[in-house]
Amino acid sequence: MDNYAQNYIDGKWVDSIGGTPHEVINPATEEPTTKVVLSTKADVDKAVEAARRAFESFSQTSREERLELLGRIIEEYKKRIPDMAQSIAKEMGAPISFANAAQAPAGLGGFAKTMQALKNFEFETTDSGAKVVYEPIGVVGMITPWNWPLNQIALKVAPALAGGNTMVLKPSEECPGNAAILAEVMDAAGVPAGVFNLVQGDGPTVGEAISSHPDIDMVSFTGSTRAGIMVAKAAADTVKRVHQELGGKSPNLVLPGADLSKVLPPTITGVIANSGQSCIAPTRVLVHKDQESEAIAAVRGIFEAVEVGDPLSEGMHIGPVVNKTQHDKIRDLIQSAMDEGAKLETGGPDLPANVNRGFYIKPTVFSGVTPDMRISKEETFGPVVTITKYDDLEEGIRIANDTAYGLSSVISGDPAEAAKVAPRLRAGMVVINNWGPSPGAPFGGYKQSGNGREGGLHGIKDFMEVKAISGLPA
Repeated sequence: MDNYAQNYIDGKWVDSIGGTPHEVINPATEEPTTKVVLSTKADVDKAVEAARRAFESFSQTSREERLELLGRIIEEYKKRIPDMAQSIAKEMGAPISFANAAQAPAGLGGFAKTMQALKNFEFETTDSGAKVVYEPIGVVGMITPWNWPLNQIALKVAPALAGGNTMVLKPSEECPGNAAILAEVMDAAGVPAGVFNLVQGDGPTVGEAISSHPDIDMVSFTGSTRAGIMVAKAAADTVKRVHQELGGKSPNLVLPGADLSKVLPPTITGVIANSGQSCIAPTRVLVHKDQESEAIAAVRGIFEAVEVGDPLSEGMHIGPVVNKTQHDKIRDLIQSAMDEGAKLETGGPDLPANVNRGFYIKPTVFSGVTPDMRISKEETFGPVVTITKYDDLEEGIRIANDTAYGLSSVISGDPAEAAKVAPRLRAGMVVINNWGPSPGAPFGGYKQSGNGREGGLHGIKDFMEVKAISGLPA
């Protein structure tokens, strides 16, 4: 069993002050795989004190010094990709091939794209006769999820460092090992003591302590909308900046007359990859009524070809979902769709035939889904796709926007026609004939999908304060 039972505070590995041991369950075997500690408010206080102290000097470093630091982090990170991938495969179930090819490298990409953006970042501009400067915001509290753990950590840590901030990170207790390995990377890269601090723990204790801490200037949270609301409420009393990337229920709007054999495979992949555990997964396929039957056959064929298997075995299969809670929630949504009259095309609530334990979900397709059904409204976070027909494109756009979320939207079809539709979709990201965002582009959503942006130049700006200075000598 992996053991990461200490926190990384002020440049040292230290025991928790009163924390309790916590075992992470391997979702494929339902047995413990990693030991960490659920830390306390006292641990957060200690980390914040170290970060506040380090901010005095780190905030004054130059662009060149931060670029050099990011470069060292990138080189150390590359050495640990296999270790990170192994940890993610065991703790949250991403198959090792996928973890090595996508999960761990996603974090590396976050650091690399931030480094590139920092080279071109304008820390000083002018506006209406005033000198406008971007300055580090201070101590940043970071609360990150389990589904793309290193990607979401890097999209916070990298821009915070680029901007001259210091930080306290709480990763998900469902998938904490990769964050501990990243702390080892930061240490090996020579990040100054107190600049990066890692406190393991859960949301109700460590997350709440970070959100409400009076000496934390900003809290950046990625996770569910429900938890994001709690973070915002906890942060309100100290009027700190709240930066959030929350849930999604992304549509895949298939344009009338689209060549389904060409446009569906790359977009449907977004519901299969990572066992559907992506906030931008385009789970709602919206197709013109004249192509409904063809779309059903195409999507069903794609899903029936998906294999389910052991995350520690190499291959193109998908693994389990992260834990029993998620497993039960997904099965409940599948059952609700059946109860509400949707047609089950393939899959269903039972375990796949080739496994007898673990939190596995059959790749599942529903047709005949209407916008009022639970499965059309609630974030599924599993390998489940729904097919809904529309009468004309105007209705298709209305259905696409008929959601409390607004993180990402996919358009499948002729790119020239898709370009006309993209401005009408109420989402922070629109992807044409694919599902993943452009690396380094602004990542974030509208409505209940959040209120911040991560990645590239916009990501750095979100971790900075803006100051206007007027009356300067000519």
